[in-house]
Amino acid sequence: MFPTCYNLLWYSWLFLLLPILCNPGKAFGGDGSPETKDSSLVVCFGEMLIDFVPTISGLSLSDAPAFKKAPGGAPANVAVGIARLGGSSAFIGKVGEDEFGYMLAEILKENNVNNEGMRFDPGARTALAFVTLRSDGEREFMFYRNPSADMLLQEAELDLDLIRKAKIFHYGSISLITEPCKSAHIAAAKVAKDAGVFLSYDPNLRLPLWPSAESAREGILSIWDTADIIKISEEEISFLTKGEDPYDDAVVQKLFHPNLKLLLVTEGPEGCRYYTKEFSGRVKGLKVDAVDTTGAGDAFVAGILSQLAKDLSLLQVMPLTIRLKKW
Repeated sequence: MFPTCYNLLWYSWLFLLLPILCNPGKAFGGDGSPETKDSSLVVCFGEMLIDFVPTISGLSLSDAPAFKKAPGGAPANVAVGIARLGGSSAFIGKVGEDEFGYMLAEILKENNVNNEGMRFDPGARTALAFVTLRSDGEREFMFYRNPSADMLLQEAELDLDLIRKAKIFHYGSISLITEPCKSAHIAAAKVAKDAGVFLSYDPNLRLPLWPSAESAREGILSIWDTADIIKISEEEISFLTKGEDPYDDAVVQKLFHPNLKLLLVTEGPEGCRYYTKEFSGRVKGLKVDAVDTTGAGDAFVAGILSQLAKDLSLLQVMPLTIRLKKW
């Protein structure tokens, strides 16, 4: 579901940009040097699907009386978030050649997201997901992908020119679960890296989609060392480290690889931590009345990437954090 909680997140988490963007007007390049590309395009790769959300919140999926459909998929959420913040974004992925697929393509267009990299599969349906926020605050997911069109994107269908035009190439881990999408993902990231594009990775763990916990851990870590920026939650740290304390800096440092420029650890309402080769720190969250946290991580990523792509100076970032409001 496209994030509806921008007002809850921007005010608290975008202050993270202030210490990180300490080199005014410059963002990291794919090789670690300041970026010199004229483009501010962020290309998001992966899944786009239909979320079915209960009409009454606080119930389990089985107890929900009815559902309403909404566009979703983490990479697509990020692309839309960037565009809504005035940035330039594109989406690459595959949907079914069906009513839902065409609807999603049109929604991207309506939100000023470049959808030229979308492909339509005549033999597979657009993915569906049922999502609810239970009374205990935990989200519950049920996916319908057997297989869905997003899993069937092939390397030959990639828009390589679009990827090479990007300043940032953003992706998750769901596209690594099965072939042929896994090979397409790896090929796309290599094209981006070879073109000097900055690689952004949000694992976005969805354990029920993987064959096993171990395959999920191996799959997520298989491309870990290629990313320039990684956003991860404390739950994902615990999962990847097999139960180690995600609040221990020494544990987090184990996930920092030589090519990494920035590691972001989100902590829900508590805020986030950030780590670079030179320094690290923590930004506390602001107290807000949370309505629904679905898409919160995607909103966070969209805010970070939209600023890095634009190369905004420190002074330009500060008023932006004040102006942002609920969409």
